[in-house]
Amino acid sequence: MELATWLAFLATAAAMLVIPGPTILLVIGQSLGGGARNALPLVAGVALGDLTAMTLSLAGLGALLAASATAFAALKWIGAAYLLWLGIRMWRAPVTAEAAPPLPARRAMREAYVVTALNPKSIVFFVAFVPQFLDPHRAFLPQAVVLVTTFVTLAAINAGLYALLAARLSGAVRRPGPRRLMNRLGGAALMGAGLTVALRRS
Repeated sequence: MELATWLAFLATAAAMLVIPGPTILLVIGQSLGGGARNALPLVAGVALGDLTAMTLSLAGLGALLAASATAFAALKWIGAAYLLWLGIRMWRAPVTAEAAPPLPARRAMREAYVVTALNPKSIVFFVAFVPQFLDPHRAFLPQAVVLVTTFVTLAAINAGLYALLAARLSGAVRRPGPRRLMNRLGGAALMGAGLTVALRRS
């Protein structure tokens, strides 16, 4: 892969990742009240989720989902239902004067992974996005490894920065009022994302 092609992919992927989506909203919501150490499982879950989605896309699952209305609809509804459940749970989360205890590491990692990996929009996006940076005259596997590694690394760094920012801001939202507002905003955003995924026709 030529350096110019890799740099173009790097810039495009970074610009896309900076825009907060359902995964980042989940990371922010669960990082409030936690420290830097509690953000690590979330970052790992995001990285593994993106690794799964991008690898399956390159392996052909994305093309299958794009061609099969049944398969796409099934994954879409699973992802939408999970986002709605997380949003409702965040909306209804109890609020106290102290920060809520962080989720256990395995559970935090699992939830971040599921939200990231079960986003059908990401899988189909990878199918349309990644081939633009592949040279058909070069070996496929080395190029795929470089692109997957680059994207997953950027995704992990992006999630980590958002998580650390939320962890730092947690001290400013210890009062019940601001915490309740954050829970409601985050929950509404996740539920909105779930409804958006469910109502998408493509």
